[in-house]
Amino acid sequence: MADIVSPEVRSRIMAGIRGRDTLPELRVRSQLHKAGLRFRLHRRDLPGRPDIVLPQWNAVIFVHGCFWHRHSGCPKATMPATNHEFWTRKFQANVQRDARNRIALRKLGWKVYTVWECRTEERQIANIIARITMRSRRSWANRRRGRLPEASPPHKWVR
Repeated sequence: MADIVSPEVRSRIMAGIRGRDTLPELRVRSQLHKAGLRFRLHRRDLPGRPDIVLPQWNAVIFVHGCFWHRHSGCPKATMPATNHEFWTRKFQANVQRDARNRIALRKLGWKVYTVWECRTEERQIANIIARITMRSRRSWANRRRGRLPEASPPHKWVR
């Protein structure tokens, strides 16, 4: 099926797609803030410039669009009907870059989480927040038991 708009209009539409402060990202940030977690945005010194960085929890969150980052099994991850070769290369490059960034961040000691655009409901974001905080609490408990080197707690209220 051919595109229903002219190439100039399509170009303008695609140019208007933002890479930051998207609605899914704002939803995740809102939930993190409600949970009392403090974060930084788009740190340029980290591989892939994560959307959200929680320094005290040593965690980063990528908020990925299902279309651009190819969320498998998602109905939003459609393939455009025109220029198939271009889009195939583009999507493969995105997926490979995402994988490289995750590996690089893990090598630097960061915990990496991905939130998909289609899964930005409160319940799903709350699940990720719980995973971030529980992992860090377990790590802190192991340090206190002498299993890991001593370090300061991720937050003053974590014991």
